[in-house]
Parts: sequence; C-alpha cells; structure tokens
Amino acid sequence: MANHLIKRLAGATVLAIVVTACGTSPEMVRQADREFQSIRDTAPLVKDRATIDYVACVTNAIIDVLEGDDADMFWELVIVDHPMIQAQAMAGGKVIVYSGILSVTANQDQLAAVIGHEIAHVTENHTGQKKAQYEAAGFAIDVGASILGGGYYGQTAAAGSALSQLATYGVLYPFSRGMESEADIVGLDFMAKAGFDPRESANLWQNMDAKKESKVPAYMTTHPSADTRIDDLVSRYPKALALYNQAQAEGRYPDCRQP
Repeated sequence: MANHLIKRLAGATVLAIVVTACGTSPEMVRQADREFQSIRDTAPLVKDRATIDYVACVTNAIIDVLEGDDADMFWELVIVDHPMIQAQAMAGGKVIVYSGILSVTANQDQLAAVIGHEIAHVTENHTGQKKAQYEAAGFAIDVGASILGGGYYGQTAAAGSALSQLATYGVLYPFSRGMESEADIVGLDFMAKAGFDPRESANLWQNMDAKKESKVPAYMTTHPSADTRIDDLVSRYPKALALYNQAQAEGRYPDCRQP
C-alpha cells in the first residue's frame, strides 16, 4: 500500500534532435508545487462533498497500486469547478481534475482511466522529457537557421520559421503523441491493478470524441486520434484483463460512488 495517499483535498526529418533521458528535477517539482498552490488559492473549487469523495476514492485506488518512489510520493488532489473536460497531473504528485471531466465519465472505471492516464504522465516523467525535447529542438532550430541564413537577417528569420514548423509537425507533435499513447497504456495497467475494468477505457475515449466540437487531423495535434487510442488500448486488453482478474482475486473491488 502506498505510504502517502491523498492527504489534502481541496473543494476542489531535417532536424536531428537528440534528447538524453532526464529525471524530474527539484526545480520542476518546486514549479509544479507553486502552480498547484496557485490553483488551490485562486480557482473556483468544487464544494460538494459527494463529488470530492468520489474523485478522491478513484484517485486513491490508483495511487494505492503504485510502487517504489511513486508510491512514497506525497500525492495531492484538487477538484476545480469548471466545465472544461480536462484533468492533469504535475511533477511531485499534484493531481488536478476539472469537474467537466465528470460529464464524459459514465462510471468509476472511466474516471479511473482518466486518473490512471494522468498519473502515468508523472510516473513516466513526461514533463521532464518534454522539457528536454523542446530545449533540444530550440537549439537545433537556432543552429540550422544560422547556417541556412548565411549571416543575413531576413534569410535567417525565414529559415528559422520554416525549421520551427518542420520541428513542430515532424518532431515535437509526434513526440508528444508518443507520450500520450504511453500514458494511455501505463494508465490502463494502473487502473486494472486497482480493480477497475480496463474495458471501460475504450468507452471513455468514445465519449471524449463525441464531445469534440472540431475534428483536427492527428498530425496537427499533440494527442493521438480517438480511434488510434482505442485501437491501442484494445490491443492491450489481454494483459490488462489478466491484471484486473488478479486484482479482483486479491480482493480489490473499488466502490467509488458517483454523486
């Protein structure tokens, strides 16, 4: 069992870019802590106790199956009263859920798919990886633009703009989509280990896709399409269902009651 669960509940390729693995730095954790505290202090927070208990129940169930340093982390949760369909987790174990996400999660299992995905971003250090990737891309763009510009300001600026676009669509967006896919799969395992039905993850993304007001091509976004996500998740069901059945055999039957 995790040593620290939720303690504080507020109502609420042209460019060759090489990135070395980096851990979560103390500065990243401090920055996340500042951002989280700002949200707690300034955002409208959910006051309804039933909603708070429901989201906390699902979140705690996921945290309870984490291991190692992730389990020892001091996790915190805030629930923002806003219709935005979003949730996020930040370095250091800060989980933010916007109440709008409850409009697309029909049951505790679908909410667990969301929470598992966000917590996976933290356990897989996606913030640190993304930071390193963007810094490397910026450096490569500056160098490439200087070379292609030949010392002329106008040509350098034009080259920089072209290279920036190439990096965005050819490197950065695909990299981000890869992290989203990884978070889907890691989060799927988390929810299954906690005793939530992993098959509800596909239903969640169907609900999310139905709520989208516009359909932007996947290559122009930082997230995979709903169809891609569903296909990837379904392909992982055999492993996830084995984890789910094991969790059930070990007595993990989450009973998080919707308000």
